[in-house]
Amino acid sequence: MSTIVPVILCGGSGTRLWPRSRKSKPKPFLPLIGETTLFAATALRCSRDAGFADPVVVAGAAHVRLVEGQLPSASAGSIIVEPEAKNTAAAIALAAARLPADAIMLVCPSDHYIGDVAAFRAAAHTAAAMAADDWLVSFGIEPTAPETGFGYLKRGDPIGTTGGYQVERFVEKPDLARAKAFLADGGFSWNGGIFAFRAGAFMDELARHRPDIAQAVRASVTQGHEDGDRFHPDAAIFATIQGESVDYAVMEKTSRAAMVPVAMEWSDIGNWQALHEALPRDPHGNAVRGEAELKNCRNVLVDSDGPHVSVVGVDNLIIVVDGNNIMITTPDGAQLVGKLHGAVNQ
Repeated sequence: MSTIVPVILCGGSGTRLWPRSRKSKPKPFLPLIGETTLFAATALRCSRDAGFADPVVVAGAAHVRLVEGQLPSASAGSIIVEPEAKNTAAAIALAAARLPADAIMLVCPSDHYIGDVAAFRAAAHTAAAMAADDWLVSFGIEPTAPETGFGYLKRGDPIGTTGGYQVERFVEKPDLARAKAFLADGGFSWNGGIFAFRAGAFMDELARHRPDIAQAVRASVTQGHEDGDRFHPDAAIFATIQGESVDYAVMEKTSRAAMVPVAMEWSDIGNWQALHEALPRDPHGNAVRGEAELKNCRNVLVDSDGPHVSVVGVDNLIIVVDGNNIMITTPDGAQLVGKLHGAVNQ
């Protein structure tokens, strides 16, 4: 079986997890669940003994030292230093253009939580086998609730005996009524942004549908330079790219879109409520990180980096203490945390 090259994407600032997540140290590099950071956990899931090669990490210059400090082995892996954020199509293309055309790449966001590592690895190998036949494969994550914050994949016809399916269609983030209908239908999966591609096949499809991005990425790589384990694409050429997500640029246009269904206890930890749901909770739905005392509370999250927090007689509340910042919200308000003045003006 071919070795799979993990391509770990470190874009985004995680402002909806402010004040804990900040631009200088965003959520991938924080130990939000247990003692391991989300980035380190992503790299550990893709270990050599499980059939993976050393990772290729795509990160901005501001986070390179964080990446180097949190890789499981300092000498294992390489870093592509993205000159500026141009969305996921360009970030993935940087890695694809640097890899041999026949390399099987597994694209992994660095800020997701996956509780069932064995299920993840099994899906990765199924997806990799399909990618070797030039399918562009998404992980279709089994939905557990009618989420309106995710895109969905509609499962199409099976692809032989691979365990995968063609993608019948991509669906934008739905309203609640449609999300409930998708869940009841049983043929829809969450689109979690995890992909398997043959590097050459991905670049061919990108060149077919967004030749401007493909050409600029190839030129920036050709004119780039190495610095130890770091690679720096040409910044001036890369700056000309009109950024777009890989879904819009390639996946929704290609005739080779496929999916592998997987249930792996996944969360994108997209806001404080998502983190609350991913953490261990007591019988009343409460979760505590740091020093806190809760009395007669239900569905409360307390996350404090120092001060002792006392909470009495409340339901459905999130309390975060980070240094001099205190943030309090309800689960319904968690999506708006990233619009707070402190989150926007860091």
